[in-house]
Amino acid sequence: MEQPNNNIVGQGNAIIPPDTTHVSENIDMTLQALRKCIDAVDSEIIQLLDKRLSYVQQVGHLKVKNNASIYRPDREREIIQNLVKIAQDKQLHNLNKPIIEAIFYEIFAIARNIETPQKIAFLGPIGSYTHQAAENRFGPLSAYLPLTTISAVFEALQRGNAKYGVIPLENNTNGMVGETIDNLAKHNFKIINEIILPIHHSFATKESNLSTIKKIYSKDIAFGQCSNFLQHYQLHEIEHIAVGSTALGAKLASDECNAAAICSEIAAKIYNIPIMFANIENHCTNQTRFVIISDFTNQKGQNDKTSIFVSIKDFAKSGALFALLQDFTDEAINITKIDSRPIHNDGTFHSGFYMDFYGHRDDECVQRIFTKRKDEIKWLGSYPAFT
Repeated sequence: MEQPNNNIVGQGNAIIPPDTTHVSENIDMTLQALRKCIDAVDSEIIQLLDKRLSYVQQVGHLKVKNNASIYRPDREREIIQNLVKIAQDKQLHNLNKPIIEAIFYEIFAIARNIETPQKIAFLGPIGSYTHQAAENRFGPLSAYLPLTTISAVFEALQRGNAKYGVIPLENNTNGMVGETIDNLAKHNFKIINEIILPIHHSFATKESNLSTIKKIYSKDIAFGQCSNFLQHYQLHEIEHIAVGSTALGAKLASDECNAAAICSEIAAKIYNIPIMFANIENHCTNQTRFVIISDFTNQKGQNDKTSIFVSIKDFAKSGALFALLQDFTDEAINITKIDSRPIHNDGTFHSGFYMDFYGHRDDECVQRIFTKRKDEIKWLGSYPAFT
């Protein structure tokens, strides 16, 4: 005897699908139950955040009373390390280090602005990669001061117009930024933190179809950095308009029809241009190292880096540079960067050396070198090494 077909019901020549109402009802009930669980957790989170921020306010009052710095990158790193360890110990598989950093750097930024409103000068314009690096650490609530030169950032701190400065120090393709090194060597502001930011270009446009795009705005170098993308998508033959920055390119593209921009993600966000393609650069390994400068110093931590500028007194003497490096070898200090830079104030071809190494100024081994070469070394800062 033929078994009835439970999946379809015949009625004349029509085929009626099975009744799935009860399935939908079960799914809806499950979603409702899960959403209630999420709402309950959110209620706990908001209460705990309020409790945390109340402690932050008390800390802020104490810091202001004692004229202490609000921003403590060493303390923030310690908190992140502790939270990562807790997540590992408790086997919290949904929370790895990048996720914890993404959540808590936002919390830190909000907390700092509750303690005291933050004002940050940076190499502009708004929407530049330096702006993106600054917002990465100081969050969207801080006040940002875009400036046209790195020297202007130092001057803003000198005049008290900003508490912190964010400037590029080096790019893994183009090398060190000379203007940054010159200003660090000349001024007394210290590096208090470093940020290594992957440089990803986005293709942003208000057009919905590539065929309607007639011009692309960007900084001249960005067209070359994205040449493969432009060729693959047959965009290499349309008009490319070079402007002063990728951020300006985004602004111009936002005001025109049939236009696009090669710009940063933050520039596309600021000027409200949808990103059609992300990460369009030829080489995905392009990174820039930014530093945060201010008028205070960090306490010693567990994984520090120190930057110095060295002017060797007897540079013409045979083996002078070798002797400097030997001092670090004798103290078992790992040098991670050395770069020569002309010294402009003596009218000669004399060069100094920018150096990075692992360790803190307060380490005994570092102190011995500083004492031995006290007339040659300028300390530029000790800060948490980027990990």
